[in-house]
Amino acid sequence: MTRWSKGTWTDGADPGELIGYRKNGMPIFLAGGGAELNLDKWVPEEYESAVIQRVNRVSVVEALASRITMGSNIKSVPRSAGLSVDYTTKGTAYNEDTSTADEVVLTAKKFTRAIRIAEEDIQDSLVNIIAAKQKDWATSYAKAIDNASLAVTAAAGTTVPFNSVYYALSQANANTGYSANSNYTSAGSAVTYAGLNTAMKKLEMGDYYDDSRCIAVAHPSFRAQLRGILDNQNRPIFIEYQTPDVETQATLFGVPLRWSLGARTSATATSNPGGNALVIFLNPDYALLGVRSGPESAFAPADSGVGFLTDDALLKMRARRGFAVGNEFAFSIYENTGAI
Repeated sequence: MTRWSKGTWTDGADPGELIGYRKNGMPIFLAGGGAELNLDKWVPEEYESAVIQRVNRVSVVEALASRITMGSNIKSVPRSAGLSVDYTTKGTAYNEDTSTADEVVLTAKKFTRAIRIAEEDIQDSLVNIIAAKQKDWATSYAKAIDNASLAVTAAAGTTVPFNSVYYALSQANANTGYSANSNYTSAGSAVTYAGLNTAMKKLEMGDYYDDSRCIAVAHPSFRAQLRGILDNQNRPIFIEYQTPDVETQATLFGVPLRWSLGARTSATATSNPGGNALVIFLNPDYALLGVRSGPESAFAPADSGVGFLTDDALLKMRARRGFAVGNEFAFSIYENTGAI
């Protein structure tokens, strides 16, 4: 080993030994064995990681929404308000579009959690406890982002990160010509063919229905009742998937059906909503998911200072996301106000 002496390294010092002093009198010890530790650096999850795969498996919004890369915490995205087309004969002037230019603003919000882990558990555990905690967080985050994006009943505020699909459809929007609750259907009794068909019809009759893109999102509590519903020709409207690993093989009225544990109403964004179950028919091209960063994590070992006296390591996890409805006519909600 080498020792620092009069501006040069000399042989003899071992890791942990005093090798000098700073100008303020603080001692300098030799460190060794491993790369430099940067406690301020957030480590993003790779696409193939178990965390990302868990998020995409559980969250419909993360898996299928239109992803918008955000270079800062706020980004404006042009809103689609539709555009007409004309037949024009030779020599005739083009008709000009008169629609007003509009935009949707995405604001990145943080979904977070910090976990203290005893140093002994990290050292003694036969399993990777850090990886297990990361996957647990991924599951909760996936449900929370779906709930915040799809089913929160209140406007964006202290406990609500952004306006959800449910809230947007309950409000009038002069920029798009949407009337409050136009694409909303509810029923307080058993789930029926008529109720679901009405909700689907509202999407199909709009300009934003695309047979190649539209999907249905439902809370799993609908499954039992959907199995018994037949159309007027005694055909089931709900076809369950044959291979559980491929959820998009399930269909409702012929469109791909995805299950979401976040598709229950709630007054605040939560990973465990307990309100009314929803079925949402939508064109995901108009579900705008702003991606600022994450999922990502940062780890502070037990000897880093924050947990020095308790032998606790600290794991932080977060994702920064924004969400907005591109156009209300690209969505239709069916709410069951009874208990299912």
